[in-house]
Amino acid sequence: MQYKPASYYLPHRTPMIMINKVHLVDDKQCICSVEVSKNGILSPFLTNDDQLPNFYAIELMAQTIGVWNGYHDSKKSHSPQLGMLLGGRAIKTTVPAFALNSELMITANLVLFDSKLANFDCDICINQQCVASGKLNVYEPDHNEFDQLFGLQRLKG
Repeated sequence: MQYKPASYYLPHRTPMIMINKVHLVDDKQCICSVEVSKNGILSPFLTNDDQLPNFYAIELMAQTIGVWNGYHDSKKSHSPQLGMLLGGRAIKTTVPAFALNSELMITANLVLFDSKLANFDCDICINQQCVASGKLNVYEPDHNEFDQLFGLQRLKG
C-alpha cells in the first residue's frame, strides 16, 4: 500500500514533525521511520556531535501513534486531531543517543483502545535491533475538553 508522508497524518508543523516515512498502518499497528541526518527533519534536534539524544524516543513513538490515529481519521474524511501523551511505562533505551546516518524504525502496536483513550507498546529499531521500547498512554480530547484544558473560548457565531 502507498501511504502519504507522515506529516499528512499529523496535526504538527515543522520543525515539530519528527518522522517522515509511513511503512504500514492497519487496525492494530503503525510502522514509521526517520533517518538521523544533518540535513533531515531531525537536524534541529541534533547535538554538537550530530547525534539525536535518546530522550527523543518518546516523541518519535508518540508521533507514530499520531500517524496511526491520523490515518484512521483520514479514512473517515476527518483532519488530524491533537492528541495528548498521558504517560509512559517501562521506557528503556540501550543507547545514549541515536547515531548520525542511522535509520530509526518506529513501531506502535495497539494494546487497548477505548474511543479516546489508548495504550500502545512501542519500539525503535536500528538495523532490526531494538534500541528503545516503552508503553505509551494517549488521549484524544474533543474540542470542548481541549478548550477547558487550555482555558480557551471559541467564538460562537
